[in-house]
Amino acid sequence: MIAKLVPLKPMVIENYKDFPQLGRFAVRDMGMTVAVGIVQQVTPRK
Repeated sequence: MIAKLVPLKPMVIENYKDFPQLGRFAVRDMGMTVAVGIVQQVTPRK
């Protein structure tokens, strides 16, 4: 499954294949982890 996430605040993230340590993420809601994954593509804001 592929999801597009748009952060509300600036964050440091990279493609998993380029920098594995910064290529993982977790989505939390109300103190619970609801999703985890790896970054396949990063599109910088303009």
